[in-house]
Amino acid sequence: MAEVKLVGVWKKFGDFAAVKDMNLEVKDGEFMILLGPSGCGKTTTLRMISGLEEPTLGKIYIGEKLVADPENGVFIPPKDRDIAMVFQSYALYPHMTVYDNIAFPLKLRKLPKQEINQRVKEVAELLGLTELLKRKPRELSGGQRQRVALGRAIVRKPRVFLMDEPLSNLDAKLRVRMRAELKKLQKQLGVTTIYVTHDQVEAMTMGDRIAVINHGILQQVGTPEEVYDNPKNTFVAGFIGSPPMNFMDATITEEGFADFGEFRLKLLPDQIEVLRNEDLIGKEVVFGIRPEDIYDAMFAQVKVPGENMVRAVVDIIENLGSEKIVHLRVGDVTFLGAFRSESKVQEGHEIDVVFDMNKVHIFDKTSGNAVF
Repeated sequence: MAEVKLVGVWKKFGDFAAVKDMNLEVKDGEFMILLGPSGCGKTTTLRMISGLEEPTLGKIYIGEKLVADPENGVFIPPKDRDIAMVFQSYALYPHMTVYDNIAFPLKLRKLPKQEINQRVKEVAELLGLTELLKRKPRELSGGQRQRVALGRAIVRKPRVFLMDEPLSNLDAKLRVRMRAELKKLQKQLGVTTIYVTHDQVEAMTMGDRIAVINHGILQQVGTPEEVYDNPKNTFVAGFIGSPPMNFMDATITEEGFADFGEFRLKLLPDQIEVLRNEDLIGKEVVFGIRPEDIYDAMFAQVKVPGENMVRAVVDIIENLGSEKIVHLRVGDVTFLGAFRSESKVQEGHEIDVVFDMNKVHIFDKTSGNAVF
């Protein structure tokens, strides 16, 4: 088994805590994404798992093996952790051929020449590199270099792959193709994979589960669907989704409306009951709704004038072909809608928009934690 487990892991650089009390379990064979903005601690977490960084506190397990426990003087070096790392920079040897780059970790282990040859050829075939084995890295495209870096990791047959933003140097079109290739490859190999990215589209499309990190603190762990549909707080809600969730300040009225000052929306009976139980009637909350859950009234299934329908001014339209991102305004309140491409909205015009009240999220104004 190649589970990876972090128990109460901290990493401090002087007085600065880059990772704070991290508790995370990655299952055997799972594709786990560490997602968060730059400087949130995700790469530091990966480096501690690899052994390139020593934790300040806590325990790290790879399989049944305790690989780091600073309080008891345990620290297994990277070469003995049975992991393979793929970096953003590819880290290929420029003077070596593709064959020698892939074979390098096997030569270090002093494996028989015949076995090295067989394993390199198998990996080259798997990654479509057979025709390129005699070339040097400078003769390869970015995507080909990335595949060579992957080949060098795969050929070792490690228990765990660690990947630090491996696709970020590729152009947009190639990145999309490599995402699909990498996910397919991981499923084929069945190797536990921990993958760092700040790109939430990458996270949503590739991961079995996503661990969202901010300021060194683990915010939420779940499947892409779970973190998207049921974010635990405003940070996760705002970070996952493109365009991001709309957040608006609202007061919950006794009659069960979310009052934004410029307009009101009627909440559903079970939502009102939760808010009453949480003692939020008459209080200010953060009202969240995703742009795709705000519709052009012409295409809405359910519209109740005065309850979930609002007249708004169209400020800007971003036409993406498949949909239109529409910047809307009611008085001083602004929000985004993601409309169908057939919508006939025009900038500067007024339009009726409908809020899908089943898809509403309410967050505590002080803590930012989700109420529902």
